[in-house]
Formats: sequence, structure tokens, C-alpha cells
Amino acid sequence: MAAHLKETFAAQEKLNEPVFVTFLTAGYPTVADTVPLMLAMEAGGANVIELGIPFTDPLADGKAIQTANNIALNQGVDYERCLAFVKEARSKGLKAPVLLMGYFNPLLAHTELLAVRDAKAAGANGFIVVDLPPEEAANFRQICTSEGLSYVPLIAPSTSDSRIKFLASIADSFIYVVSKMGTTGASTTVSSSLSSLLARIRSLLPTPIPLAVGFGVSTREHFTQVGREADGVVIGSQLVSVIKAAPTGQTASAVEAYCHEVSSSRVRAGDIVKGTAAPAIAATVMGEDSLNARFGDFGGAYIPEALFDCLEELSAAYTEARKDPAFWKEWEGEFGYMNRPSRLYEAKRLADHVGGARIWFKREDLNHTGSHKINNAIGQILLARRIGKKRIIAETGAGQHGVATATVCAKFGLECVVYMGEEDVRRQALNVFRMRMLGAKVIAVTSGTRTLKDAINEAMRDWVTNLETTYYLVGSAIGPHPFPTIVRDFQSVIGSEIKSQLFEQTGKLPEAVVACVGGGSNAIGTFHPFIKDASVRLIGVEAAGEGLDTPNHSATLSLGVPGVFHGVRTYVLQSDKGQIIGTHSISAGLDYPGVGPEHAWLKDSGRAEYISATDEECLRGFRMCTEMEGIIPALETAHAIWGTMEIARTLPKDANIVMCLSGRGDKDVQEVAQILPKWADKLNWHVDGGADGTTDAPPEAPGTGVN
Repeated sequence: MAAHLKETFAAQEKLNEPVFVTFLTAGYPTVADTVPLMLAMEAGGANVIELGIPFTDPLADGKAIQTANNIALNQGVDYERCLAFVKEARSKGLKAPVLLMGYFNPLLAHTELLAVRDAKAAGANGFIVVDLPPEEAANFRQICTSEGLSYVPLIAPSTSDSRIKFLASIADSFIYVVSKMGTTGASTTVSSSLSSLLARIRSLLPTPIPLAVGFGVSTREHFTQVGREADGVVIGSQLVSVIKAAPTGQTASAVEAYCHEVSSSRVRAGDIVKGTAAPAIAATVMGEDSLNARFGDFGGAYIPEALFDCLEELSAAYTEARKDPAFWKEWEGEFGYMNRPSRLYEAKRLADHVGGARIWFKREDLNHTGSHKINNAIGQILLARRIGKKRIIAETGAGQHGVATATVCAKFGLECVVYMGEEDVRRQALNVFRMRMLGAKVIAVTSGTRTLKDAINEAMRDWVTNLETTYYLVGSAIGPHPFPTIVRDFQSVIGSEIKSQLFEQTGKLPEAVVACVGGGSNAIGTFHPFIKDASVRLIGVEAAGEGLDTPNHSATLSLGVPGVFHGVRTYVLQSDKGQIIGTHSISAGLDYPGVGPEHAWLKDSGRAEYISATDEECLRGFRMCTEMEGIIPALETAHAIWGTMEIARTLPKDANIVMCLSGRGDKDVQEVAQILPKWADKLNWHVDGGADGTTDAPPEAPGTGVN
């Protein structure tokens, strides 16, 4: 089947014509249109067809492909349906090679072996998997090879010379060359650096390998220009536009006409033009002490090719900084600004009310900007300056990381752009205003669920477009390596201080440490210094939303399954077809369908426990902390408060349980005020008091049934 691709390129080479590669999202615009469109593409001159596998979160794709994905998903198109399209097209006479193109998680959900074997049985010829670089694809590539299907590697303008040689060594049919940095999308011009990029790639190939160029090709002039220098020309986003503009019932004829117009009379006037090679791009050399990219079976870097060398650069820079005492001295030199060390406070009234163990709060809410996020923001801004980046981007859910990032950018005079889901912009209006006052540009993300996961998607798209100038200051212990380790290291100051502070007060380690878990930055910072202390229980509290027996929750570790999402293998809330599902939490910061890979490893190894708290339990914890300790916590933290109370009552009075009070709740007061009326009777919490001026009784302790 890979042989068919080789034969296609060889046949076009004999004709001195470029191979015409077209892209179609399976199921767009309708299920019924897919096979006729594949046949129309071939009839119009397409030599190879890429059939896009729809995915909920295509982080390397622009709006045209995103929209096509969503339309297809809404019609129930999944990987099995994609294979059915290929099989039907073959039965109707399609001769062109078909490549299945998309993201790894739907293939992983199908299982790698069956994904390849079923593709072969349907008549597909290979795969282009956007977020599966060869380093993560050893098993998948081996299966493809054994089944005779092609695994097509990608090369981007940022790909180093040594990596190009490596990618060429594994190419079995052709190489897909991304002509420009950024996401997919039609363009008015072809990249001016394409000629030198192709020349650089060819100068590094051990033997001639066909190069097909995609990204931004949309007109006949583009096709001719690219085809003079490339072995193949790929058109995708413009075809989406052609399909969208076609009159009802005429999409196939419109596509056939467009393909014919673009690709007819494509014989080159001479041999392929081979320009002057661009300057070499050196690879980042990773030493023996480079960071470990894995936590058991979890972690890694499942990323588009354009990000690979950038992440290698970041990993190398952090490895160097990590070993440099001057770097840590500089970070610790900002502790006065951050308000470190944060205090360890004994919540005596709360403990007396609950019964059981002594309860301690690690007061990260008293840090500058009101949460633990400043620990990581200061650390990463120093790293960004060390690398030489002057533009900082970030994602945020609850707004605390956004505020921390905007704060450090103001302090160090750097440009700041923060991506935030439109729904989170609404429920965290105070933090949005704070960010803007600090000089940040806040971009409301309207795609998907309009929450944290979508903000991360847009931040990733920004980063891949602006790698030269931009540093992505990731806020949680998520994403591709080395981000989970970087964030973990800067947040581990929390657990280290707990260990020393509690020992100073009690002369021993705590029986348990507790933290809320969304992406998991405050939790991994709390847990990590205690991992080797077997006597200390590590307890994470997820958001159960409306209940674990409903679809409306964010309990990834409780109910998720291993998958690949946002560049990392971890636990994910997904359908059985590998599509990321919507989440719900009363707190914006926990409303996320993934989790940090180190948490996934801690769960599977049994070293940590993960429980959950519903929206109702969160509000009860919020109220108890507010009324009994005079501390208004963030709603994220309120989940951990409830979990802490549940655990504390099971322990003896001489035991100590320390909870990371990760953020203050002023950001949530408006949201609580808006939602409390519907909860007031159920919680017996009427903030304005009764008609006689009395206040409600305090909330009951968990599990007691009494006040």
C-alpha cells in the first residue's frame, strides 16, 4: 500500500509533473457528500487524497479545518466511519492512494494495531498523524511497516538539519513539508522562503525522497509556483472554502471544477528548480542530564513537527538553568515580591467543627496575586528571559495564572497575551479586568466549550505561529515535555515549605497532604516533596460537578482513561471513539478534561489517592471556611476544603492534615452571589439573613448529619 504512493510519485516524475494532493475532512459538509467528493477530486486531477479524521481539538489547524471537524463530529463521524468512506470509495472505483490524516487520540482509542489493520482492510495507503512525531511513534510505525502502510513524516521550517536527516531516514514514500509556521489555512501568497527551505532539505537527504508541500496553497498560480520546486503540492483549507461556497447539491461538481482549474496543464517547463539552501539550523544537543520526559507510561511530547525543536531548545535551556545555582538564587531573590515563604495556619475552628485530625492550611492565597500561580510565573519568566524571548503568551481558566503572568510581564517589561475561554471571561470578570489593568491583552476564545481546554488550543496555535519571538508560559503541570517538570519544580516550594514548617510546629511529618486537582499544578507542588515519604498520604480532590453518575463533571482521574491530549499521554475524559468530551465544574480552574502526567503516574502506581467533590460540596466547603476561619477561598480550593474535612474526620485528633489553600476567593464572590439563590434553600445559606435578622445555622460537618 505504501508502494502505491511511491509508484504515484514516480509516475508523475516521469511526466515532469508535481503530484496533486487534496485534503477533505471526512463527513464535511455531510456524510452523504464525502465519497462523491473523493471521486470528484480524483476526476479533477488529484493524485493522492488525504482524508481528515475529525477530532475535537485539532490544535495545529486553522478555523476552516476546525469548523469542518465540528460539522463532521456533529454528524457522528468517527474513525470507523472514515474507514467506511474509504471502503465505499474503493468500491465505486477510486484508484488514487488515500492517506488518513489527523490526530493520534482517535487512533489510540481504536488501538494502534487495529487502527492500522482496519485501515489496510478498507483500502487506505497510510497515515499522516499531526501530533505523533517519530520519537513517540515507534510502535505505530512498526505496525505500519509490517502491514505495508506508509507513515509520512513532516518537516517544518523550524526543523533542525540533524532532525531532517533523521526524518528522511524513516520516510517510506514521501515527506510532507509544512511551508510556513502557523496553523493550516488558505493564503494569498506562497512563503517567500520555500525555495531555500526545499533546497536545504534536499541537501540533507541521503537519497532522493519526494517532497510534498502544504499550508497556504490555494490558487492555480500557487500550484504552479510550488510545483516548479516541489514533487507534490497539497491543497486543503481552500477546498473547504470551495465546498462551503458551492450551491446546495453541487459540491462535487464545484470541487471537480476547482481541482481541474488548479492542476490542469501542470507539466513543468523544465526540471524541478533547486534553489540555494537556507542557512543550517543546528539541533539542540541534549546532555546525559537532560530531563526525563516520562512518568511511568505517561508524559512525552505528542506535538506538531513545528514545535519539536522549540521544545528541545526549552528542555536544554531548563536543564542548564536547573543545574545553575545562580538561576535558583535569582528565583529565590524574588521571594520577597512573591511573599514567600507562605504561612502555615492551623484552622482550629474548622477542625473542632469537623472532629478528628488537626487541619492546617498552607496559605498560598496570601501570595502576591492571590494564589500559588506566582511561583511558576516568576520561575518561567526568568527562563524566558534567559532564552531571549520578549513576547509571553499564557492560557488561563480561573484567571489566576493569567493575572500572575500579566503581573510578571509588567514587572519585567514584556509583552503579554492571555487566552481565556469566553465562558471563563464571563465568570471571572474581575480577573479579566485585573489582567487588562496590568497591560495584558486578553483574548476571549469562542471555539469548543469556551473554557480552559479551548484557551490552551488557541495558545498553542499562537505559539506555533510565533516561535521566534514567543514564550508560552504554561500555567499547570500539563502539556508536552518539559512543561510538566518545569511547572512541578517551581511549585514544589509549596511541599518543601510544608515539610519544614510543620516539623517546626509539631516535630513530625503530616499524616496527609491535600490539594485540589484540575491540571494539577498546586497539587503536584504539594505532593512532590513527599513522594518518598511513604507514611504521608497524598490526596487530590477533583471536581465531581453535578455528580460522578452524570456526564457533568471534571473528574479526569476518577473516570477518565489514558489518552493523548494537548501534547501529552495522560488520563483524559473522552468518548470511546477518542473524542475529548465536555466537562463541568462550578470552578473555572478545575473545568478541564485532562490532568498532569505525573498525577496519572501517581494514580496508577497507587502512591496518591484521588477523590472528588461535587458543586454542592464545594459550596459547603466554601461556606465553612468563610464562616469558621474568616478566609474566603477560591472555588477551586473549596473542593479541597471539603475533601480535607472528609479525610480529617477519619483520623485521630493527634494526626495532622495539611491542605494547600491554593487561592483566595475574591475572584469568585460575584459568581457565588449569582448562583447562590438557586442553592440557598438546599444549603440553608441565606447570606442576607432571615426576616428577623438572624443568620442561618452553620453548615453540617461532612458525614455527621448534624450541625
